[in-house]
Amino acid sequence: MLIRASIVRWVSDDNPGMVECRFTDRFGKEWVFVEKLPIVSSDYLGSESSYPQPAWIACEIVSQGRDESDREIAEVDTERPWGVWSVDDVSRFHLFRDQLAEWPVWMGGQN
Repeated sequence: MLIRASIVRWVSDDNPGMVECRFTDRFGKEWVFVEKLPIVSSDYLGSESSYPQPAWIACEIVSQGRDESDREIAEVDTERPWGVWSVDDVSRFHLFRDQLAEWPVWMGGQN
């Protein structure tokens, strides 16, 4: 699965380029990540690009269910498959199911 996130700024030109990404969990907490560009986007971006840009953070679903308003929710872990952690050293997050997307075919997803 992939978490829908936003690249908010270019961090470093170190190869292959580092970006800051953010998303907000189902409780309203914003999470920040600093990650290599190719881990979160297939777009060619750089320090001169305009931001925000869409990002995708790979994750594994740990559990699913429904909240008190009957909305689909999921607990996800970004440690798998690519070892992504927030700047707060957290890898498990509680999201609304619509914040997640399936892997596209070009990224090895299913038809």
